[in-house]
Amino acid sequence: MSASKRKGTAWESAIVGYLLANGVPHAERRTLCGAKDRGDIAGIPGVVIEAKSASRIDLAGWLDETETERRNDRASVGAAWVKRRGKTSPGEGYVVMTGERFLRLLADAGYIPQPPLNDITPADPTA
Repeated sequence: MSASKRKGTAWESAIVGYLLANGVPHAERRTLCGAKDRGDIAGIPGVVIEAKSASRIDLAGWLDETETERRNDRASVGAAWVKRRGKTSPGEGYVVMTGERFLRLLADAGYIPQPPLNDITPADPTA
């Protein structure tokens, strides 16, 4: 296994451990699914988490990847959980999502009415 792959696996495992310790009892790492990847972390219905531990920040690329995986999973919320340089705890990492997904998260949590966004529904199940 390459050093990069080990680093990514360790970050995914750290996120799962953090979620389990903080009340997400079904959190687990997902197996790779190739072109139909559905994110790195499972266990929260309707949510896709893409774990990123990299030396170079690529928010646009990571959010594009997260959005594709969110659609593949037919989830309503997708976020990239990014390791913060010099920190080991996922609690000190960054959780990044688009504004549309953030509004969807707020609506799903009951803080606001469902937003009238064109892109709010999951991917077409026939695709």
